[in-house]
Amino acid sequence: MVLTNSIATFGRYCMFMHRVFSIPDKWRMFFKRTIAEISKLGVDSIPLVVIVSIFIGAVITIQMQYNISSPLIPSYSVGLATRDIVLLEFSNSILCLILAGKVGSNIASEIGTMRVTEQIDALDIMGVNSACFLVLPKMVAFLLFIPVLVIFCMGTSMLGGMVVAYFTDIISVDRYTYGLQALFNEWYVWYGIIKSFFFGFIIASVASYFGYYVKGGALEVGKASTNAVVTSSILILLFDVLLTKVLL
Repeated sequence: MVLTNSIATFGRYCMFMHRVFSIPDKWRMFFKRTIAEISKLGVDSIPLVVIVSIFIGAVITIQMQYNISSPLIPSYSVGLATRDIVLLEFSNSILCLILAGKVGSNIASEIGTMRVTEQIDALDIMGVNSACFLVLPKMVAFLLFIPVLVIFCMGTSMLGGMVVAYFTDIISVDRYTYGLQALFNEWYVWYGIIKSFFFGFIIASVASYFGYYVKGGALEVGKASTNAVVTSSILILLFDVLLTKVLL
C-alpha cells in the first residue's frame, strides 16, 4: 500500500511539473511575479542566513580548536577545517534544510490557501494554466537567488570564525586567516553552488506540489506545509549523498 501510494504521488508530481514548465501566457506578468518572488523568497531570507551562518561559523571554530590539540596537527588546521566544513556541507546542505522550513512552508501555505479559498479554481475556469502561473515564478526566482544565499552563507560563516579569533584568545587571527587560505580548492565553492541548485529545485517544487493539491480547509493547509518541509528535508539528505558521490 505504501509503495503504491508513493508511486501514485510521484506520478502526480511529474504531471504537475509538466504543467508547471509550460510557456507562460503573458511574459510581462511572469517577469513581474518573478521579481516579486525574488524579493519575498530570496531577499527576505538574507537576514536569517546571515545570523545563522555567523553563529554556526563561530561554533565550528570553537569546537575545532578545542578538539584539535595535538602538537602533530598544524595550528592553522582550525581555519582550514572550518572553511572546508562550510564550503562542503553547511553552506549548501544544512542551509537548504533551514530554508526548507522557511521558504518551503511559505510556498506551501500560500498556494494551499489559494486552493482552499478557490482562487486556483477561478484561474482554471478562466482558462489560465494555474500551475504555471503560480508556481513557475516561485521556482525561477528561488533558483536564481539561491546561489546568492549560498555565497552569503560561505562568507558570513567564515566571518563568524573570524569574530571568535578576534574577540577571544582561543586562536589567533593570523593562524585562522592562514588556515582559510591554505590548500584552497576552488572546486569546493562550485560544488556547493551546484548542489544548492538541486536542493532549491526540491524545496520549491515539493512545497508547491503539496500546497497545490490541498483538500479541505485551514487545518489541511497546515498539514500540507508540514508534509512539504518533511519531504523536502528527506529528499535533500538523499540527494546530498548522491551528489557528493557524483561530484567528489
